[in-house]
Amino acid sequence: MSAEAMKQLLAERAALVETALRTCLHDADIPAPLLQAMEYSLHAGGKRLRPVLCLTAASLFGLDAAVVMPFACGIECIHTYSLIHDDLPAMDNDDLRRGKPTNHKVFGEAMAILAGDGLLTEAFRRMAGVQGVAPGRVLQAVAAMAAAAGAAGMVGGQALDMGYEKRTDITLPMLRDMHARKTGALIQASCLCGALLAGADEADQARLAGYGAALGVAFQIADDILDEVGDTAVMGKAAGSDRERGKTTYVSLVGLEKSRELACQAADEAAAQLHSWQGRDAAFLTALCRYVVDRAC
Repeated sequence: MSAEAMKQLLAERAALVETALRTCLHDADIPAPLLQAMEYSLHAGGKRLRPVLCLTAASLFGLDAAVVMPFACGIECIHTYSLIHDDLPAMDNDDLRRGKPTNHKVFGEAMAILAGDGLLTEAFRRMAGVQGVAPGRVLQAVAAMAAAAGAAGMVGGQALDMGYEKRTDITLPMLRDMHARKTGALIQASCLCGALLAGADEADQARLAGYGAALGVAFQIADDILDEVGDTAVMGKAAGSDRERGKTTYVSLVGLEKSRELACQAADEAAAQLHSWQGRDAAFLTALCRYVVDRAC
């Protein structure tokens, strides 16, 4: 699949997610000020990569997007909650996210914390409510997503990230472990959960999980490169912020060119997991590997 065809399909599937997100919180009796803060960040845009990965992984095994969409929306709710909390003054203290003032800059710190809490818990209500799939599969997928988002996964990675600031003894294995949790776990679980919901066998689950893990590495290295050389107006967040906070990144640890080499290597590792599948979904996932790193090269 060409890069242009991949981008078109990514945009189409992201648009489906966007439509579903518009009303996904409206079936709950959420107080208006809290709902406004939650939807401010949830509707702030983005490529919707994680839910698209879930939809595509499920489609690879014949499960329709309409069935998986509540779960996919839940994934985006989790991702959005993590961004709101990461931006808080006690964490990364960012003023911009996707080109807009961060949640706490608009609604205050207390409401931003509650908006993140609300999105996290609503996410699991959405995911647990998937219809048309065997309950056992739904339970497996919910458990996998909880593990990826929790203390051993994304939250643990954020804790390590904060603890590593302004340290000079961070090694490449330490950095890889931290990012595998903070960034990679949710990307990996998005792929795995699509396969779980669709009833893929254990071997196929492992291949999709391997794909997601390697894609997460490529994605993170590209982000580190963009933070160093990117444009604030294009990225929608402040460039150079990692350096200013004394964070260890792939670029600070191994340099720009080696970082690009590692990103391409991870993208190739991700693509290699897909060799046994044919068709549009497999071609899309393969082309996505190159897209993730090309944006930083």
